[in-house]
Amino acid sequence: MSQPRATKVLVIGYVWPEPRSSAAGGHMMQILEGFRQKGWDITFSSPARSGEHRADLAALGIDEVPIELNDSSFDTFISELAPDVVLFDRFMMEEQFGWRVEKCCPDALRVLETSDLQSLRDARHQRLKQRLKTSDDANDFSELFAPALREEFEFMADTDLAKREIAAIYRCDLNLMISEVEIELLVEQFKLPRDLLHWCPLMIDLPSTAPAPFEARAHFLHIGNFRHAPNWDAVLWLKTAIWPLIRAQLPGAQLHIYGAYTPPKATALHNPAQGFHVMNWAQDALQVMSAARVCLAPLRFGAGVKGKIVDAMLTGTPNVTTPVGAEAMHGEESWPGAVTDTAQAFADSAVQLYQDKGRWLDAQAQGLQLLVNRYQQSVHGPALIARIEHCLEHLPSIRRKNFTGSMLRHHQHKSTQYMAQWIEAKNRLKEDA
Repeated sequence: MSQPRATKVLVIGYVWPEPRSSAAGGHMMQILEGFRQKGWDITFSSPARSGEHRADLAALGIDEVPIELNDSSFDTFISELAPDVVLFDRFMMEEQFGWRVEKCCPDALRVLETSDLQSLRDARHQRLKQRLKTSDDANDFSELFAPALREEFEFMADTDLAKREIAAIYRCDLNLMISEVEIELLVEQFKLPRDLLHWCPLMIDLPSTAPAPFEARAHFLHIGNFRHAPNWDAVLWLKTAIWPLIRAQLPGAQLHIYGAYTPPKATALHNPAQGFHVMNWAQDALQVMSAARVCLAPLRFGAGVKGKIVDAMLTGTPNVTTPVGAEAMHGEESWPGAVTDTAQAFADSAVQLYQDKGRWLDAQAQGLQLLVNRYQQSVHGPALIARIEHCLEHLPSIRRKNFTGSMLRHHQHKSTQYMAQWIEAKNRLKEDA
């Protein structure tokens, strides 16, 4: 008896995944690992240039195929591949390639990995910019940190980015959401059907060894890809407001800042005399996190969930963050450190955690328990596979229920298709000239 054919998956990536550079890259690798464990046949494609920290997908048995924007060669490629599932990595890839997928492989399940709601992150960024323009107070940002979902909706609703992103969500058969808060925002305020959304948080394997003890650790740490705007803003807030308050209480304190793609504006902040060390990229983020005593994540805007904080919990490193940093990460569980909304409270909490071994040990234990209760790959990986298999089995009825999605595909894909074909024709005229 012949074996059934393995489910064939095509992932269209916004970038080639870099799990050691960003939480988004790590999450993509976790999703791919779930597919691999199921024995699915995976092809990863992207129109992006290869980054210096990209994962070696081929070594994992995943086919790597570069693709072009606005080029009909993609139609030939996907028609020959004939995937059962197409996963778009962020909504821009659905905008670019969704109409081609529907034209060439209409029966393929279309899944969107949102990573986070980029329109929510952008709206919060704009609100922070407005606040910085109107006030010189670098200490208190509490009014930005905890708005009701209704306020978030009102701030987002008129933006082009929100309209584009939510339209892409409607056009897909299933959408992976890393944040429960963002699920509630979409369902309660934007009125999306809940059955289009699937909670897929960061998925990790629990640590197999005990974390380094309090006495073996030293220094504060901040880590984050500098191409991600919230991380750069966090470094600026550390430099201008928070770190001077910490040093006033701990004159010998040292802060080590790591991040991929460190720009000159960041290295210019390096000042050993102030204990402020910009260390560039960490080849092993978990190793440097394990050596630190406290992780600092002073995020003034952002969305989704924070990979740096999961890494801190994995290594038993207590953290101090803001309500934005803690959002959607702990449910009803205790926070493994402190959540604060002013620079002074942030500094005070950081110093207390750094010096108080009992409080530090409690936070470490809370972090490990949080991983057990919310982030296990062994729980969420199979749940994702089961949801995709259910959607494959019931795809016609899922699409019949989503009339808004089919309507948006009809209109948006026509305009995108004609624009792409015009760009392709224009490029060919240039080549022939």
